[in-house]
Amino acid sequence: MKMLSSKASCDSHGQDSSYFLGWQEYEKNPFHPFNNPFGIIQMGLAENQLSFDLIEYWLEKNPESIELKRNGESLFRELALFQDYHGLPAFKKTLVEFMAEIRGNKVKFEPNKLVLTAGSTSANETLMFCLAQRGDAFLLPTPYYPGFDRDLKWRTEVEIVPIHCSSSDEFKITKAALENAYAQARKLKLKVKGILITNPSNPLGKSMTLDELNHLINFATSKQIHIISDEIYSGTVFDSPDFISITQALIENQIENTEIRNRIHIVYSLSKDLGLPGFRVGMIYSYNEAVVAAATKMSSFGLISSQTQYLLSEMLSDKTFTGNYMEENRKRLKKRKEMLIWGLENAGIKCLKSNAGLFCWVDMRHLLINQTFKAEKQLWKEMLCEVGLNISPGSSCHCSEPGWFRICFANMSEETLCVAMGRIKKFADSNRHRNSVSSSLLTSGSNYFEHIIE
Repeated sequence: MKMLSSKASCDSHGQDSSYFLGWQEYEKNPFHPFNNPFGIIQMGLAENQLSFDLIEYWLEKNPESIELKRNGESLFRELALFQDYHGLPAFKKTLVEFMAEIRGNKVKFEPNKLVLTAGSTSANETLMFCLAQRGDAFLLPTPYYPGFDRDLKWRTEVEIVPIHCSSSDEFKITKAALENAYAQARKLKLKVKGILITNPSNPLGKSMTLDELNHLINFATSKQIHIISDEIYSGTVFDSPDFISITQALIENQIENTEIRNRIHIVYSLSKDLGLPGFRVGMIYSYNEAVVAAATKMSSFGLISSQTQYLLSEMLSDKTFTGNYMEENRKRLKKRKEMLIWGLENAGIKCLKSNAGLFCWVDMRHLLINQTFKAEKQLWKEMLCEVGLNISPGSSCHCSEPGWFRICFANMSEETLCVAMGRIKKFADSNRHRNSVSSSLLTSGSNYFEHIIE
């Protein structure tokens, strides 16, 4: 008798991706400058740890927020009791104001169109449940965040069809790529319900141009499908061009009041811009009243604690703090990215030109012994197990070209980044260049790598 559900017994979660396997190896042997200087450095985690001091300073100056007090009066009992799934009105108000501030106040958001979720993972899955069902598909431009294979598909049984983008035009989304992906979905007998983009892109680290957004809007209009714009990195744009939200593109095209607006949905979170992934604060913003109503009901399965909502509503309502934080955070991200770029270039490695995010899309094609994904996997294994760097191979992001890697730079100290760059430099300069690597490392018989799933 079968004791478990198909979800519990099948291997469709996506946890066997090299993206997650790298994390597992890191956790067995994490780098520490004193306790474990030869351990693995985590460069596969897109966390922003560069501006914690700014938040900690605000908390120190505003102790009542942590103590759950207002004007000396305790709010503990009020916050400890049941809160419905609509969320605290004060928190939703400060969130939409913060989202507008990030976009230069060129667009405005309304609290009644906002749904709170326990992180962007929950937000994206909730939208899948609202917009699609088993046998339907969403189109995603490649390369894309490896976690989407889990977040979008695992429980919803919605399929992902890649929009293949090329390095020859900097991985931009083209009209031809959109049409090819749509045709492929139809060939597979899948009903296309929408397109999901990350803007700025994870893993490319760059924001989309107005032309790209216009292509998407025109395509979605012609096919009568939805657009989900995951804008979780919108506050990390630290260089030109400026960030353009999908909502701003609607305004620029003077179609903000047309029917397409009801098929535009935004996902956002405080995990990246404020560096608070542990607080589990995500949200859906939709112009579609039916989607907002359904997503609000679904949000009861993943609520944000009232304590968290109160604390962050107090913090985000301090406009002097948010303005100073965003400006300083961008400066720090830009400086840290430049450190990574310099270190890689010193090792003869180039990156895709980018202006945002917590990572770079790194071109290591010249380090492959041949231009295959098998060679990419071998290089990834050696970087992980011999060089001691956990970086994410392009194949885990469904990149159609072998040899690209995502390298994160904001989840470590400057000193640790310098150690990582020293390791890469030594690796690139060593006599064991890619062309002289023993072919035995390409086989599954290597004892050194046998613990990593092929």
